[in-house]
Amino acid sequence: MTGESIGEVATLAGGCFWCLEAPFRRLKGVGEVVSGYMGGYTLNPDYKQVCTGMTGHAEVIQVHFDPAIISYEDLLEIFFVLHDPTTANRQGNDIGTQYRSAVFYHSEAQRAVAEQMVRKMAEYWPNPIVTVIQPAEKFYPAEEYHQRYFDRNPSQPYCMAVVAPKIAKLRAKFALRLKESDV
Repeated sequence: MTGESIGEVATLAGGCFWCLEAPFRRLKGVGEVVSGYMGGYTLNPDYKQVCTGMTGHAEVIQVHFDPAIISYEDLLEIFFVLHDPTTANRQGNDIGTQYRSAVFYHSEAQRAVAEQMVRKMAEYWPNPIVTVIQPAEKFYPAEEYHQRYFDRNPSQPYCMAVVAPKIAKLRAKFALRLKESDV
């Protein structure tokens, strides 16, 4: 897992980590994005364990970003647009606690922004937002084959059916926030 680690860290869970990692990697001001696990009780979980739903962990991404270029609030707005924060423990056909919607905050300032963003985004969703806001815990990076998964496997059926539309949505709604290479 190499890449530019800059500024602050945001940790977000919104279904399969492939579905968030690929779009967030394309944003201006974002350095490294790492897929992993957080929020459970199993030490050093692996993908197979997390997929059982028995570890308590969610699939998350850790986004290293420069707040002088993209704010935490902007990251959360994009997060709430790219996934459905109104479905408990699922995103589409991905069902289980590991696919829950959550914001793991790293400071009280992040907590306050996350709570404010939930109130703001509630206007845009017909059902109540169920995103959990909780303190960041120990982060466990996912196995190497999960990192940059979409970029390495764009023709994989799940990527074509689920991840690619999220990137298209990102391009349509947040084109000005994209790195030049991703416009």
